[in-house]
Amino acid sequence: MLSFSDTKIAFKDKSDNELRRAFLLFKFISYPILLKIGKPLLNFALWLHLPVEGIIRTTVFNHFCGGENLTETKNTIQRLGANNVKGIPDYSVEGKEAEEDFERVKSEIIRIIEFVKGNKNTPFAVFKPTGVGRFALFEKASSGTKLSLQEQEEFEKIKSRIDLICKVAYDANVCIMIDAEESWIQDAIDSIAEEMMKKYNREKPVVFNTLQLYRHDRFAFLKTTVEKAKIEKWFPAFKLVRGAYMEKERERAVKMGYASPIHKTKNDVDCDYNSALDYCLDNFPFISVFAGTHNEESSLHLVKKMADKKIEKSDQKIYFSQLFGMSDNISFNLASEGYNVAKYIPYGPVKDVMPYLIRRAEENTSVAGQTGRELRLITAEISRRKQKS
Repeated sequence: MLSFSDTKIAFKDKSDNELRRAFLLFKFISYPILLKIGKPLLNFALWLHLPVEGIIRTTVFNHFCGGENLTETKNTIQRLGANNVKGIPDYSVEGKEAEEDFERVKSEIIRIIEFVKGNKNTPFAVFKPTGVGRFALFEKASSGTKLSLQEQEEFEKIKSRIDLICKVAYDANVCIMIDAEESWIQDAIDSIAEEMMKKYNREKPVVFNTLQLYRHDRFAFLKTTVEKAKIEKWFPAFKLVRGAYMEKERERAVKMGYASPIHKTKNDVDCDYNSALDYCLDNFPFISVFAGTHNEESSLHLVKKMADKKIEKSDQKIYFSQLFGMSDNISFNLASEGYNVAKYIPYGPVKDVMPYLIRRAEENTSVAGQTGRELRLITAEISRRKQKS
């Protein structure tokens, strides 16, 4: 019987010391005021080149990241694989603006594809579109404003980078996921993602677009895209998530005076997320779905839907996913029951992945019950081990 409260399975790959460190980390995160004070102090310390990277590495970095490079990340992937949990190397360097940086990221994504090729423990590669192109240019292209000749040339370079990444993935027989970003740059990304799916998903799903279901228009977008794929004869593939930029989205909508793209209530988000899962499975196996969620109810909803549809647990067109360092109770218990599970494993130099780490810490304070659940489960496992010894 599947249970997300089985801490013995959830933390089977964690030593006693690792559990204690995780407890202290989530305890710190559970106090928003400490995080609010710590964030500017940390940025200031890094700006002054103070020796804080070692502290960061042994705490938040080691918990949420696989390493500083692919070689270090390989050890994390092997450790997860021993428990039937797959790994997805995620190069999490953000905030770059120069062409040489975009070329460097493109080359790193291609290295990832070559790295995961043929490895049963690494079924996917992934990238952020803003890793290979300027945010402001995606924004202008999404607004419908006409690009200058120079901007058109730059945008074609972005598309060429993405096309090369997708072609390398196609040739290597590796699925590649295009991450979602802020709503005001997403239209241009959706257009490119659809172009890539149309080009490379003719025989099977290779390219996945990502839908953030906290947006009230994404479920309709999902259905429209699928209907188009049926007519044009290509296989649609989606990573379904709730979303990562809610506060920023709402603040921008208020500041600029337009209607927020975000659902008004959490219940509306949950309903759309589960409805999207239902729609994908109602159109299975035409649609491939990668369910990225830390929500236990949605995970159980998908489990039940698969059983109702008599879909094999191990069918490669359905994956569950959580972030490395979070919701191990979902990941490891699903994997122990034979479902396909993959952890996103961020990596990169400590200083360069700080924006990602700060966002993970902030996410744990804002997601209802996330930090409390982590602490409760870790405490239960520590107690269970003490009683056993």
